[in-house]
This record gives sequence, structure tokens and C-alpha cells, in this order.
Amino acid sequence: MDLRKLKTLIDLVSESNVSELEITEAEGKVRIVKSGGAVVQQYVAAPMQAPVAPAPVAAPVAELPSPAAAAPTGHVVKSPMVGTFYRSSSPGAKPFVEVGSQVKEGETLCIIEAMKILNEIEADKSGTVTRILGENGQAVEYGQPLFVIE
Repeated sequence: MDLRKLKTLIDLVSESNVSELEITEAEGKVRIVKSGGAVVQQYVAAPMQAPVAPAPVAAPVAELPSPAAAAPTGHVVKSPMVGTFYRSSSPGAKPFVEVGSQVKEGETLCIIEAMKILNEIEADKSGTVTRILGENGQAVEYGQPLFVIE
């Protein structure tokens, strides 16, 4: 289930007189319970089904990524969670890092918002930021590459 949809459902439950909401979809089942002012959300994933492979589409040779673009070289910092990627602490603020920035281990690289909590993502290696792979304001998945440090 989409993270934005979950946030909307949680907000609706917290602002209404509804004490419990349960929704079942193909992706799984969500149960949101309001208890003493706090909202508790549970998510049960549906059993995995084998994905149906799409019909192969011939792509022009010019659009194929080069081997260098396919796998970033250097140390890749990956997202530790699902959420929304932000390069700065607020919309008008300067980004934490730019391409070419020198970073030290433990220095903040970005923020990932998950369930209205802002989580600072820190560099796990010192070096130079050579690529920024996350798009500001876009959703990221667990394990998605965000930065390359060399």
C-alpha cells in the first residue's frame, strides 16, 4: 500500500470519531486503531505472488545505459527505510551536501520522512560525494541507493 495513502488514512482516523479502521487490498491488510488519543497502525503484507513478466520491448540501442551508468562505482549509501527523501532540513534551506562535498563519517547527508518523523541519514564513510541518486521530495524504498561516496 502506498505510504501517502497510509498517512491519509491515519490522519482521517485521528481526526474523526472512528476508533478502528481495517482495509484489505491486494497488497495486504491495514488495521488502524485509535486508542486513548494515540493512533496505532498495523500492516500485514499479502502472500507474495510470482510477478508476471511483461512482454519484452525492443529498445533502441541509444537508450541502453552504459555499463558505467548501470552500477555506481564507490561506496553507495542506501536508504535504511521507506519514506520521502529530502536534501535539506526545510524547503528553502541549503542542501546538506552537493556533488563534490567532502563528508565525514556521521555527517548528515539527507532526511527521510517516514510516518511524519524526520530521520537524518548520516554518512557511514568519509570521502567525497560523487553522485546524488535521490530526487528531492520523492518517495524512496528500503535499500534504494541515495548517494555515492568515493
